[in-house]
Amino acid sequence: MRDDICCIGHITHDRIITPRLVAELPGGSTYYFSHGISHLLDECSGLTYRLVASLAQEDMQAVDDIRARGIEVEVVPSSHTVFFENIYGDNVNDRKQRVLAKADPFTVESLARVDARYIVLGSLLADDFPLDVVKMLAGRGTLVVDAQGYLREVHGDKVHACDWANKEEFLKYIDILKVNEHEVRVVSGEEDLLLGARRLVEWGVKEVLLTLGSLGSYVVTADETIAIPAFAPREVVDATGCGDTYVMGYLFKRVQGCGIKEAATFAAAVSTVKIEKTGPFTGTQAQALARI
Repeated sequence: MRDDICCIGHITHDRIITPRLVAELPGGSTYYFSHGISHLLDECSGLTYRLVASLAQEDMQAVDDIRARGIEVEVVPSSHTVFFENIYGDNVNDRKQRVLAKADPFTVESLARVDARYIVLGSLLADDFPLDVVKMLAGRGTLVVDAQGYLREVHGDKVHACDWANKEEFLKYIDILKVNEHEVRVVSGEEDLLLGARRLVEWGVKEVLLTLGSLGSYVVTADETIAIPAFAPREVVDATGCGDTYVMGYLFKRVQGCGIKEAATFAAAVSTVKIEKTGPFTGTQAQALARI
């Protein structure tokens, strides 16, 4: 049976080091997306979702936790799990990041069974999803990509910012691209954010989701530029995974037939609910709608 939404990516092993604690926990785009949508699916039994995750056998507890939420998970075995170490000083904006292990990239063969209305690539590093994989998946459904992973590469154990190699070739296969203010400037080469988003549309993207944090977001297509307000959180507790939550909320509404503006407004509200607590989104549709 064809899924409504399929999210593909590596689940990570994250080590968080601060002056007050050391914590080890799973993470990654697919982890936040899957846990978040599981709570919305509790209220929408007709929508089908599948996760295709890659990680090493020793970290399978993260998959068990997602399955416990009622999510179908297909595992692509990897020799290693992506292992991020994030070291924070007293200033939370002062972060040193290392990659202590990398997982195997996805291949056309490993994703041969994927078939969904919306296919989400949760990229973490530049080589996670090669061009031949993107080309193949573009023929299977509406392809949704977060640019962040394509702008990070690893040298030794250090993460370095980079431009998206062969970006114009990739972008013509991508239907929906999520970028923040930094990413749209890097990928487009434009300093003006909206001009940059329109450049990405010229290169083939159907819908650009441009997220600007507390300044709101935009959805840019060939025909229109739609401004979406941000909804102020009661308290900012944990912004990790907010971009993944935005994409999750947007697709949750689009797959039900909602238009761009309604879906993006819901996505912004879901992100606000998420940022008020640590970890993935655990709220309800009613909580999100109450913010709008």
